[in-house]
Amino acid sequence: MDTITMQWLLIIASSTILFFLSPYSKTTDQFFKATKSSKKPNTLVLTGSLIISWIFAKSITNAANLGLSYGIVGGVAYAGYYVSFAVAGIILYQMRVKGGFESVHHFLTSKFGKGAMAIFSILIAFRLFNEVWSNTMVIGSYFGAQGSAPYYWSIILFTLLTLAYTLKGGLSSSIFTDVVQMGLFSILLIIILYHIFSIDNFTSEDIATSGTWSFELGLNLLFAAVIQSFSYPFHDPVLTDRAFISSPKVTRRSFLIASVLGACCIIFFSIIGVYAQTQNMQGQAAVEVGKAFGVFILLIINFIMITSAASTLDSTFSSFSKLLSVDLNLGKNVTFGRISMVIVAILGTLPVFLNAEILSATTISGTMVIGLTPVFIFWNMKVPKISFYLSVICGLIFGIVLVFDAFPKSLIFTSGKYADLLWVNFWGVLSCIILYIIPKWIKKQTI
Repeated sequence: MDTITMQWLLIIASSTILFFLSPYSKTTDQFFKATKSSKKPNTLVLTGSLIISWIFAKSITNAANLGLSYGIVGGVAYAGYYVSFAVAGIILYQMRVKGGFESVHHFLTSKFGKGAMAIFSILIAFRLFNEVWSNTMVIGSYFGAQGSAPYYWSIILFTLLTLAYTLKGGLSSSIFTDVVQMGLFSILLIIILYHIFSIDNFTSEDIATSGTWSFELGLNLLFAAVIQSFSYPFHDPVLTDRAFISSPKVTRRSFLIASVLGACCIIFFSIIGVYAQTQNMQGQAAVEVGKAFGVFILLIINFIMITSAASTLDSTFSSFSKLLSVDLNLGKNVTFGRISMVIVAILGTLPVFLNAEILSATTISGTMVIGLTPVFIFWNMKVPKISFYLSVICGLIFGIVLVFDAFPKSLIFTSGKYADLLWVNFWGVLSCIILYIIPKWIKKQTI
């Protein structure tokens, strides 16, 4: 049996098993909130669900590739995004306990009105839309070259199989399978790292000396990731939905633990790229290392990608369903929720046929939402409703400037890759905060 055939069997077998193990949701609480008979996810379950739903296939692919390009500095830089968990855990805990808010949409509607909530919903719908194609493209890359028939068919089959078990249970299925997928990811990652370290010429010293701690070689991305972490998590319903299903204390504890463990997982996976760097490999780090180690390790790496992509994809489907059905109240029933999942699965797969770039799904969308930084960091500050619009629109403008590479070079004070990303985000967040506060200052001066 050849490698490709075994990879097909991995996708079909794993998804089929998850379909039969996945719970069937009959009520809206089970489907949209993952609650049953008042029983809510505990710290272990919620932490595991948070970590695996954020260890996207594209994330670990990017981590390995950054390890290849910049050494361990690249992995640490990408792990900077996991500061998002700590920020979200603390802020959302305060919003629930001190503000009494039951969801992010509840907060925005109460403070800034339905218009603000509508704009925010568009932003997160775009985010969810990105999550589908950017993760399934990783799966396709293991079956054939981009644009080939096996590449497209593997993406379509994987999307349909993941959709099938998510349709069955909604968020209940997503969280249940997250626990299984987190366990699998941990075991498979340990096997890969053990295999790498069992090689005589690769040691921890190779990891420590694999990168240079300079802006040009990784720190641009690290600081950009940390800056984005103060807005990035709030436009991700996969994360925020999980912040309102358990008690506030359990939620805060889970988010803080997930911040540390999630970052560690990313750094550990980047070691695959570091090893590829020491062997002078080129291309996709994880794929090349898998090929170098033979069929067994290639299949394990492939299975990790399947596991992480499925966990993100099922979370994306359930979050999009909740967004339309519950948050926007377009059809608060299970049937409408399932129809919503089918819609995002179809629309989210279309960019696969348009040769989109995987990393852009994180970096560009992360910049476009920096306007949410003051909205959530200063959530308890009394400001006019116009503050929301000024800040969010300012963030979108900076995101567009980044896309078209139109930012003034005189305001970029470091060099190397991701320098523009860092400084667009730095000046962007600063501008958003100023615009958010100015209406409050003007109102105070006129009284």
